[in-house]
Amino acid sequence: MGLKGETPIGIFPFFYQKTFIIKGVFSPPPKTAVPYLGPLIVDYDTLKQDKKESIYIEFQKEIDKLIFNEINPSYVSFSLPPGFIDARPFKWSGYKVTPNYNYVIDLSKGIDKIWMDFKKELRGSITETEKKIHIIEGHREELEFIYNSLFNRYNEQDITIPLHKEYLLELYDFFSDNFKIFIAKYNGEVISGRIVVYYKNKAATWIGSARPNLKGISPNDLVQWETIKWAHAQGFKYCELMGAGTQRLISYKSKCNPDITVCFEVKKSTLLGNIAEKGYNILKTRRL
Repeated sequence: MGLKGETPIGIFPFFYQKTFIIKGVFSPPPKTAVPYLGPLIVDYDTLKQDKKESIYIEFQKEIDKLIFNEINPSYVSFSLPPGFIDARPFKWSGYKVTPNYNYVIDLSKGIDKIWMDFKKELRGSITETEKKIHIIEGHREELEFIYNSLFNRYNEQDITIPLHKEYLLELYDFFSDNFKIFIAKYNGEVISGRIVVYYKNKAATWIGSARPNLKGISPNDLVQWETIKWAHAQGFKYCELMGAGTQRLISYKSKCNPDITVCFEVKKSTLLGNIAEKGYNILKTRRL
């Protein structure tokens, strides 16, 4: 936490991990499926630009002093949240800055306008799927189904899934008031699902099960549409469709005609940290 006198000006949750001789600092921590975290500055959106910059730059410098004087890591990685688009203080402090992307639907347009903005092909798919698929609200048991479906899909591709079932279930137990689980059933059998997380004015599609192979219908299209309708009915301002930075996903997600939002990942590392990162990137796409 950053203080000016006794007044809080910001918080910056970060996590330390040591693996052999590699010391890493992360925000968010790895293998948690949390897409971003990073700093939060008090009343940032209401401050005038000069005040924003002076507070932010000083806060970032003090965070760097703490990290490198107390921990002296080989590798530092922060994923800044959407809306926090000024990555200059990190760039000026020697970090490598890389843009990340998400899709967002502005729910204030109204549900009819959102529907008509969908690609015609997607509207047709949803209409046909509604005739055969039933969408229900899921709970802890269905959360396990979603995880197991993903685990099997990763296993088929000889890839290690990047999070543990126990972690996901624990998150649900602690934060169930911020979870909404949509489940698709076909002939009474659960075939697909999606976890939606929500807070304040935004609902975000987080983790979904693998796409079932059913000819002529697409349960995942219907689940996504039901997610958007629910978010609109609940009064959320935005529905975030995560994954716009993954090329193989964009042809599917862009059918909803969403807007693109930009956020930033910032990294700083020593030579040892660079070597460790390259090794990790190779290992995370293979079975350990």
